[in-house]
Amino acid sequence: MARGGRRQRGYRLVGPALMADLHAMIGLDPAACTSCLICVRECPVWCISLAWHDVPEPDSDPRRPRTKAVLDEFTIDFGVCMFCGICVDACPFDALAWNQGLVTGVERGELRAGIDELAAWWPNGS
Repeated sequence: MARGGRRQRGYRLVGPALMADLHAMIGLDPAACTSCLICVRECPVWCISLAWHDVPEPDSDPRRPRTKAVLDEFTIDFGVCMFCGICVDACPFDALAWNQGLVTGVERGELRAGIDELAAWWPNGS
């Protein structure tokens, strides 16, 4: 019995067979990201921030120039993130994906991950 006369609940350990189904962090493929802001708007806790700039396309009509968004900053604050996966599901370009396996070496002060960290956590290892 624990303090207060209540019984403590037992915690079940995760076995190796279940480890393959777990996801730890979200990975980003910067080349696939079009800066559409869908992931930012769909996030229920607003833990994603994104910045971009527009670059004119060289072969566009000068009367009606076309631009392309270039990703400058993509940050996820994992201290706020609920790991719900809505951003991964909402991305129409498959730029976000779950990293299969556990990410180690993340300290409390390193909970904000930028483009470089998120690209390193991309599941294909690019």
